[in-house]
Amino acid sequence: MKLFASASDRRRGILALVGVAVAFLGLYLLVREYAAFLTDAEALRLWLRQFGVLAPLVFVAIQALQVIVAPIPGQVVALVAGYLFGPLWGTVYSVAGVLIGSAIAFSLSKRYGRSFVEDVLHKDVVARFDGFVDTVGLPGLFAFVIIPGLPDDAICFLSGLTKWRLPAFMAVIAVGRLPAYVLTVYAGGELASGRFLSGIALVLVVVLASVVGYYKQEAIRDVIARVEPRLPF
Repeated sequence: MKLFASASDRRRGILALVGVAVAFLGLYLLVREYAAFLTDAEALRLWLRQFGVLAPLVFVAIQALQVIVAPIPGQVVALVAGYLFGPLWGTVYSVAGVLIGSAIAFSLSKRYGRSFVEDVLHKDVVARFDGFVDTVGLPGLFAFVIIPGLPDDAICFLSGLTKWRLPAFMAVIAVGRLPAYVLTVYAGGELASGRFLSGIALVLVVVLASVVGYYKQEAIRDVIARVEPRLPF
């Protein structure tokens, strides 16, 4: 795969990559130093409240960030959305953030190519799923991202290396990620309303699905790769 058309494009690409890397490093250090509570749902809820009317915008930015900076768990952030904003707006803000983050990951990969993706993702993830996104189509991508626990954030980066266009990719991500986020946000709303049994039950459903997806990701990948080419669409 030819990444750059000319030497000047290569230099500009390298400079841009360095700038993005420095920005990501600064953002990571900022998050680690001042917002280490991102994995604590209650602490994150209290922190967001201090922004008042700007809290939704801050939340959307955090949800977008978790796609690009994989260590931040998206489902925890979605749970906070339901707790803080309720099921409807929590879902809207969560999905908006996920779509923005997915679009950024896809676009960065599309612009800077394979070397960028290999620098961002762990080499084992690239080795396991690089061929997957090259062989399956958008229906296969949908089947992959709809299952919690799979490395769908990494797939956003790898998808940027394919011939897929951003609008089609975003449509699949929007529909595929919606069920898990709706369920998680609704669980947060249940917990906020004091309905702890139903909230915990929903959280357990998502956790169980995520655990199965995580430990069976290679098997799921192989099944999708075999079945998807036979689909009539």
